[in-house]
Amino acid sequence: MTAVLGGCGLGGGSGDVTLRLVAADYGDSAANSSRKYWDGLVEEYESKHPDVKVEVSVYSWNDVDRKVRELVDAGEEPDMAQIGAYADYADKDLLYTADDLLSITAQADLASQLATAGQVKGVQYGMPFAASTRLLFYNKTLFKRAGLTPPRTWSELASDAGALKQRGVKYPYALPLGPEEAQAETMQWLLSGGGGYTDDLGTYGIDSAQNVDTFDWLKDDLVDKGLTGPVAPGKLNRAAAFAAFADGDVGMLDGHPSLMKIAAKKGVKFGMVPMPGPDGRSRNAMGVADWMMAFRKNGHAQQVGDFLDFVYSTKNVLAFSREYDLLPVTTSASEIMSSDRRDADLKPFLDQLPLSELYPVGNTSWAQVAAAVKKNIGKAVAPDGSPESTLAQLQSTASRAENAR
Repeated sequence: MTAVLGGCGLGGGSGDVTLRLVAADYGDSAANSSRKYWDGLVEEYESKHPDVKVEVSVYSWNDVDRKVRELVDAGEEPDMAQIGAYADYADKDLLYTADDLLSITAQADLASQLATAGQVKGVQYGMPFAASTRLLFYNKTLFKRAGLTPPRTWSELASDAGALKQRGVKYPYALPLGPEEAQAETMQWLLSGGGGYTDDLGTYGIDSAQNVDTFDWLKDDLVDKGLTGPVAPGKLNRAAAFAAFADGDVGMLDGHPSLMKIAAKKGVKFGMVPMPGPDGRSRNAMGVADWMMAFRKNGHAQQVGDFLDFVYSTKNVLAFSREYDLLPVTTSASEIMSSDRRDADLKPFLDQLPLSELYPVGNTSWAQVAAAVKKNIGKAVAPDGSPESTLAQLQSTASRAENAR
């Protein structure tokens, strides 16, 4: 699904400068496509800036990263791209820095941990555009029938899953370690176990003792006991797990805000709590961000910066976040959303954001590491699998990718 927006039938002259933006589509149908969001935003911006035209091409998430890569490879960089990663382009010295573009006010308003995640070697190139966190979703109806309360620890989660299995629940805990988004489920569990993909210095430590302990527990206490459902975790994708939750077949799973709408449409009564840890609720949450970046090739830094200041205005950040059930990336919008009743459903996710840790997107090696996790992590909990061996292999992949930079 592709459309070019802005400068079409809006009146006025051709403009002195035309900016091109390639953006991802966050909608799930034509009715709520990101095309409509950008169309309204561009129309308002151009009405106040008759000397600037903005053309926005919107692509599905299946295509947008590839499309930008093709444009760059062909020497036809857009002025801006709103996609899933930025570090490769920053590493090739193709991008403006945030300092080059944003006003001091706009830059200071970006959520600090998201802005930090947009840095390569201490310089910010990636500007966060959308964010989300994860919570443990549970089916209230199934829990009530089994006389259960939401788990706070891993042992309680395993106990609840066992009780749900006894009552015939298909997926007591859905563990999607399939290739679609295994890197997310993996990171959530690593964080809840006190580990992660990297250490405090940003060095990969995938096979750390904490991470091995976490996957040993998953294999021994959930998977091997048949508490993760009929589909092997390595073959279960996130979309299928979400669909099963909406069908009432899942007792618990790790989910992001869009699952609320998916489940509500099917009439599933659900609750959400922070992810359990070994000894209590996890102190670390997983955050995910998508990124805006600007390419230097075409110049236009002043016009790009002025347009992005408008994009990151409180009004526009709130409008986008509310339309797509995402978390705002600015402090001002977050403060409004935290206290506004209309955003009550998102508040539990918003509360997790200051505690969240993001993928190591500032590492140009991350794309290669994430692909390896998606392909192989399911083997760690397979019947003949070894968490220690699988994580060691992934660490080797990460080390080679880092050394090749």
